[in-house]
Amino acid sequence: VQLVESGGGLVQPGGSLRLSCAASGFTFSSYGMTWYRQAPGKERERVAGFNSVGSTTTYADSVKGRFTISRDNAKNTVYLQMTSLKPEDTAVYYCHVPSRGFWGQGTQVTVSS
Repeated sequence: VQLVESGGGLVQPGGSLRLSCAASGFTFSSYGMTWYRQAPGKERERVAGFNSVGSTTTYADSVKGRFTISRDNAKNTVYLQMTSLKPEDTAVYYCHVPSRGFWGQGTQVTVSS
């Protein structure tokens, strides 16, 4: 099983990034997928996710209206579109399969001028 995140980087406040998580080694379309993040000195927090069926999305209050999770089952990939980024969005972002306990290695997002 592999979850490989990409798309992180340095962006100015107000900017946008799209993260990708490419999955392999399991039946991607059968599982809910989530994005988490962890800022320095803070606990890992859930940012966005699909439910187990994969059709319903939920978001942390801090990112509602700014972040959008999506998935492409044909590509075994889940995305996180992030807009209107703020310095407090700076963190390592991870994709996660809750029902299986799978985690990716993370991708760093830094929002700074």
